[in-house]
Amino acid sequence: MTDTVKSGDTISVDYTGKFQTGKVFDSSQGQTPLKFTVGSGMLIKGFDQAVIGMKVGEKKTVVIKPEDGYGLRNEEHYVDIPKMHFPEEIPLEKGLQLELQDPQGQPVPAIVAEIGEESVKMDINHFLAGKTLEFDITIVETGLEPDFHGCGSGCGCDSGCGSDSDGGSDSNCGCDSGCCK
Repeated sequence: MTDTVKSGDTISVDYTGKFQTGKVFDSSQGQTPLKFTVGSGMLIKGFDQAVIGMKVGEKKTVVIKPEDGYGLRNEEHYVDIPKMHFPEEIPLEKGLQLELQDPQGQPVPAIVAEIGEESVKMDINHFLAGKTLEFDITIVETGLEPDFHGCGSGCGCDSGCGSDSDGGSDSNCGCDSGCCK
């Protein structure tokens, strides 16, 4: 086990991610701590940098600007989809979060931004894009072996899962933990 966290270390942390309003958007409380390799690009830059120099048991609160989090909102990240492509049983309304698929079949979370006569404008920005985030971080363990099957335990990379239209959390599915890319 190493004393101080450095880039390349595989560690586990407990965390709570909050908006500036104090509203929690994700947390590992009651779940397996988040395991990841520091500096590997598995997490947003600001979270990755925040743990460097910390020790087991140490707690820290960090504020992460959009540039070091999920980036700024991009007004070009909208797509128009013909209404005919939406099943009739989906009641389209502004703010509704849906999951689209990219050309490779990967899930893409999207929010209904505008409903026209023939098409629906979908916002495909990450729901945390453009937001300053606050994380309470506690180092649980260091000196771990890396996982080679994707994001660490407790952290999925299926962005959008667990968020509602105001950027809050409507479920505790463990996806898009607020710190994964």
